[in-house]
Amino acid sequence: MAEDSGLTVISSLIGVILPLVPGVIEKLAAGIEVLDIGCGSGGAVNLMAEKFPNSMFTGYDLSEEAISYASEIASENNLTNAWFETRDLTTFDIDAPIKKYDFITAFDAIHDQGRPDRVLAGVNRALKDDGVFLMQDIAGSSNVYNNLDHPAGPFLYTASTMHCMTVSLAQGGMGLGTMWGREKALEMLNDAGFYDVDVKSLEHDFQNYYYVIRKSRP
Repeated sequence: MAEDSGLTVISSLIGVILPLVPGVIEKLAAGIEVLDIGCGSGGAVNLMAEKFPNSMFTGYDLSEEAISYASEIASENNLTNAWFETRDLTTFDIDAPIKKYDFITAFDAIHDQGRPDRVLAGVNRALKDDGVFLMQDIAGSSNVYNNLDHPAGPFLYTASTMHCMTVSLAQGGMGLGTMWGREKALEMLNDAGFYDVDVKSLEHDFQNYYYVIRKSRP
């Protein structure tokens, strides 16, 4: 998963992905609070922390090994504005900080969660009223018949059953899997209290959608 993220996210994060959110580059440069959900080995957090020293970055992940590695890299590079925590987000809907973050990101992470519904509700709780949530997740439909011509369909359904669903079900979770799809994603975002959602695609990444999500309309 880290290798895949490196190809689709890390290499294009600053120049291509972040500019999908109008004004966020300027805000990051000035200094804001940022949270990355499911940060893994911390590649995105550490890169943003290096590029935007005036902002503060927090990364959450369930894997102690990944968090240890991310923290080590931050320390080696003297990134005092990057902080990582091993955290199970199953109850994030009730224990997320209230209106703390200006910008929250999740790169190919929400569908893996035990309770993605609670995680999304927690994101809404943690985001400031004028904040933005940027969610990268698999480009596909919630309906199998719409994915018959998907160029990576067989691979994605295999990854879903062999990894993503297993990760979630092992936590007693919902087991959405990789191909939860755009329709289900929009439904769950709406249920979490998000009503302003813009779904974007990028030329370099046919495998993912990028959801730009606001708590309130601009």
